[in-house]
Amino acid sequence: MLFNLTYLNAKVIANIPEASGICFIQKSKTVVVVNDEGWIYELSKKGKLLYKKYLGQYDLEGVTYNSYKNELYLANESKNSVLVVDKSTFTIKREIEIKKKYKGKKVLKKSAKRSIEAIVFHNNELYLSHQDSVVFRLKLKKKNRSKIIQTYKHGYEDISGLAFRDGYLYMLSDKKNLLIKYDIEKNRTIQKIHLPSFAQEGVCFDNKKHIYFADDNGRVLRYKIKKLGIK
Repeated sequence: MLFNLTYLNAKVIANIPEASGICFIQKSKTVVVVNDEGWIYELSKKGKLLYKKYLGQYDLEGVTYNSYKNELYLANESKNSVLVVDKSTFTIKREIEIKKKYKGKKVLKKSAKRSIEAIVFHNNELYLSHQDSVVFRLKLKKKNRSKIIQTYKHGYEDISGLAFRDGYLYMLSDKKNLLIKYDIEKNRTIQKIHLPSFAQEGVCFDNKKHIYFADDNGRVLRYKIKKLGIK
């Protein structure tokens, strides 16, 4: 069953062109958003613009935060790589190359339909997705390199956003308008939440009771978690 935005009491907290990735930062209680045009934004939870910066000609498709190092990791679709950005200054520190092979087979391929679309940091590791029905778990081996150490073939199409909450991985399927709660230990779906139809490009949870979506049509949406029926 699908619901409309009005019924779910969604709130548009900000208008950001081609918003493509979003994350919540617990320490500052702020929301960071990136877009397809190489911009990064920091917002209050209510959507007030606190800071923005142009990083360069990058097609950014996701953002996540490493609290241990105060670094942001940005999914760079054009090169299937990860940009490391200093959270305090929004300055690019380095670019992480992703090893394309897993168990001797090339699994991270670059094409118009096979580029990275989402990223999330969890338990000192990175999780990435692209248009194929798979999520990669990466170990950061060296300063500028990473290695795929596990794959999750979940079976859902076009995963455009990733987030963790209470140990579960949440995957956003733009094509199917779904938010999927996934158990990475058992490699199985726990819950599927049907979403209104919009250009879903990123998802995150705050420290209270809200979930945020980056909408490629130029909006940042906030819902109350209970309104979506998330268990």
